[in-house]
Amino acid sequence: MEFPDDLKYSREHEWVLVEGKVATVGISAFAESQLGDVVFVELPGTGDSVTKDEAMGVVESVKAVSDVYSPISGTVLEVNDDLPDNTELVNDDPYGDGWMVKIEMSDPSELEDLMDAEEYQAFIAEAES
Repeated sequence: MEFPDDLKYSREHEWVLVEGKVATVGISAFAESQLGDVVFVELPGTGDSVTKDEAMGVVESVKAVSDVYSPISGTVLEVNDDLPDNTELVNDDPYGDGWMVKIEMSDPSELEDLMDAEEYQAFIAEAES
């Protein structure tokens, strides 16, 4: 399973790519593998405020319905408009075309609470044992 080193990860299995004050967010390959085939995605709107560790959307799969939690606080700058009609992007390319939202961070220090790839792999391994 892939966990890119340039990303940060949350305990709720979201990933974050930081570029300046903008954080691109999606769900990890581990999360999408646990969900199975994604059939529905609901995301916040552009301009919406999101709060760290609070639900900002929903992913529904053939197995389950799961909340998507915001790993950081801020304002949604962009939403991946391809996802509602192409939900398979979450399964096929969770770290690329399957990204969900871009958020302008209001408190970049919140990134310190996230894990790097090595810590995230250890977190998953511990949870599975």
